[in-house]
Amino acid sequence: MTMQDTIRDKLTQAFVPIRLAIEDDSHRHAGHAGARPGGETHFRVEIVAAAFAGRSRVERQRMVYAALAAELADSVHALQLRTLAPGEGEQAPRGL
Repeated sequence: MTMQDTIRDKLTQAFVPIRLAIEDDSHRHAGHAGARPGGETHFRVEIVAAAFAGRSRVERQRMVYAALAAELADSVHALQLRTLAPGEGEQAPRGL
């Protein structure tokens, strides 16, 4: 299973999102801190879930970090997050 699959499974289980887009962005960070040959270190995630309703952006990000704590402690160096509640940001996803 790829790290992208692991992230998808964990976020789906934790938040039951109505939308989830994950992009491995590691190729853009080659040579930077945390980058490894083979990638799977830097990801962009857009998630829309009812669990985020009424929560601040920081609270939402902390929720995602908690769900992915093991991956962030070991394999994943960076996450770029866009966390939304249903009805927020109904425009097209940003680059995912």
